[in-house]
Amino acid sequence: MKLDDIKFDEKGLVPAIVQDVSTKAVLTLAYMNKESLEKTLFTGETWFYSRSRQELWHKGATSGNTQKVIDLKYDCDQDAILVIVQPDGPACHTGAFSCFNDSIKMTEPATTKESSFEILATLESLIAQREDEKPEGSYTTYLFTEGVDKILKKVGEEASEVIIAAKNRDKEELKWEAADLIFHLMVLLREQKLPLAEVLEVLKERHK
Repeated sequence: MKLDDIKFDEKGLVPAIVQDVSTKAVLTLAYMNKESLEKTLFTGETWFYSRSRQELWHKGATSGNTQKVIDLKYDCDQDAILVIVQPDGPACHTGAFSCFNDSIKMTEPATTKESSFEILATLESLIAQREDEKPEGSYTTYLFTEGVDKILKKVGEEASEVIIAAKNRDKEELKWEAADLIFHLMVLLREQKLPLAEVLEVLKERHK
C-alpha cells in the first residue's frame, strides 16, 4: 500500500475499520489522516485522528490496550482502510472487546440455519472477548488469569478423558469430552496468539 493511493476526503480523513486478526471480529471504526497513517506504518501500532479533539491519538497510549498492526488493506475505491491487528486488551473505551456490541432488531428475524462449523468462529471470538474483558465469574477468565500452565494441564486432562471415553466405547461421553478438549485447545491457541485459521490452513495444505 502506498500513501499516494489513498483517497482522503475533503477534510483529509479516511475511515479505518479495525479487525482482530484471530477472530476476524470488527473491533472499531475510526478515522486516519495522512500523518496518523504514516505513524501507523512507521510504528507498527494504530494511530488515529480524533475528529472531536482534532488531534492525533495513539491507541493504548493511556490504557495500555495497544494494537499491533498485522496488515493494512484499502478497498476497491481506495477511500477506506482495513487495519488488521493483534490487540493487546479491549478495543472499546468502555472496556469491551469490541465497540460493536449492540444489535439492531430486525423486523423479520433471519431464519438462515447456522452451519455446525460456524460455532468455532463464534467460540473463538467469545474466548478472545473473555481474555480482553476478563469478566468476573467466567471460567475462561479463570483460565487466562491462571496462565499457560493451568491451560496446558486442562488440555492434558481433557485429552485423557477423550481417550478413556473412546476406550469405553461410550459415544455420549466421548461427545462431551471431545467438546471440552476442543474448547480448552482453543483457549490455548488464544493464549499463544495463534489464530485457529492458521491451524485450519495446515489441514488444507495436508489435504492437497
